[in-house]
Amino acid sequence: MPLQVSDYSWQQTKVAVFISVPLRGVCVRDADVFCTENYLKVNCPPFLFEVFLYAPIDDESSKAKIGNDAIVFTLYKKEAAMWETLSMSGVDKEMMQRIREKSILQAQERAKEATEAKAAARREDQKYTLNVMMKIEEEERKKIEHMKENERIKATKELEAWKEHQRKAEQQKGIQREEKLHQQEKQIEEEKKKIKHKSLTRNSASRNLATKGRSSENIFFDKLKEDSIPAPRSVGSIKINFTPRVFPTALRESQVAEEEEWLHKQAEARRAMNTDIPELYDLKEEEKNPEWLKDKGNSGGQKSKMGFTGLQSSKLFATENYLAAINAYNLAIRLNNKIPVLYLNRAACHLKLKNLHKAIEDSSKALELLTPPVADNANARMKAHVRRGTAFCQLELYIEGLQDYEAALKIDPSNKIVQNDAEKIRNIIQGTELKS
Repeated sequence: MPLQVSDYSWQQTKVAVFISVPLRGVCVRDADVFCTENYLKVNCPPFLFEVFLYAPIDDESSKAKIGNDAIVFTLYKKEAAMWETLSMSGVDKEMMQRIREKSILQAQERAKEATEAKAAARREDQKYTLNVMMKIEEEERKKIEHMKENERIKATKELEAWKEHQRKAEQQKGIQREEKLHQQEKQIEEEKKKIKHKSLTRNSASRNLATKGRSSENIFFDKLKEDSIPAPRSVGSIKINFTPRVFPTALRESQVAEEEEWLHKQAEARRAMNTDIPELYDLKEEEKNPEWLKDKGNSGGQKSKMGFTGLQSSKLFATENYLAAINAYNLAIRLNNKIPVLYLNRAACHLKLKNLHKAIEDSSKALELLTPPVADNANARMKAHVRRGTAFCQLELYIEGLQDYEAALKIDPSNKIVQNDAEKIRNIIQGTELKS
């Protein structure tokens, strides 16, 4: 419970009241002062000072000084008169409570009015600032427009001066041209006079020789006409030699380096066929030839559909003896592992036997050997992409399969079978066709 301060002192004049309230250890930070027209309160824990004033005061101009263990109030009266006492007499608790509530309401209203006044002042300041900025911007705009107008006028004057200079130069050139033409006309007139004079003298002399020289003149003119007609050109032939090329590729799209590299790899593969392997000494001579083994298990030219692609068949493949064909290809690959068609055909056998991962592996190996990409190996690269794409699709990896089919279409865009299979894969990916 707070301690009520009662040992305060006060003095007055007709216009002011001075109150000194002793509070030990009081400071500005801890003191809470509340003052209205008829009520004064100081809350500085654990002390409390409260007084209900005898007459109304001007609380806006009143002051409080805190320091030296005391608070000194200077309260200015609204009406100049001497008070009988500092506080009102005969005030009960209910009246005190009403005065407190009324004082609080007055303080709230004044705070609200002060806030609104501050807001209005802030708005006025903003409005004033905005007007000032608009004026400054307007001045800047006018200044820029004035500068632009001056520059325009200056440029117009310079253009007019340049046009005037050009006009004068054209006039000067015209005058010089006319003078030159006049001089040329004079020279032409003089030349005409000279020629006319010479022709007159020549005519007088030629009249005497007209009868004698008429026949010779005719002969001379005939001879002149014959000399003016050129003789016909002689018949000839032009020989054109072209540089021979192994591959029919335009020079601007030449792939000579890639083609030579492919031929070099093929030559190395053919030379490797003569290499002897100790483990294969007991084989027959033809069984040591990868070409013979490839033909034994190789594909022919008839097409058959399987899944999304066409496979070829003949010999072991045609008799559906796929394991035997794979063994033949395995032996041929042991003899020479640089021939891409061996891996390509073995991939076809693996597709038939549903060895899909092996088919993908062999197709990838064939594509690795079919480098660089040239016209000679285009068909083999297309088949490798198709067979690997088929294996991917049978593994339900349709996106990877579609990528291989699109790569095959880049090599052979006119292949209708590959186009149809690629469209089916797209429909499966989009969910518009059932998987088959």
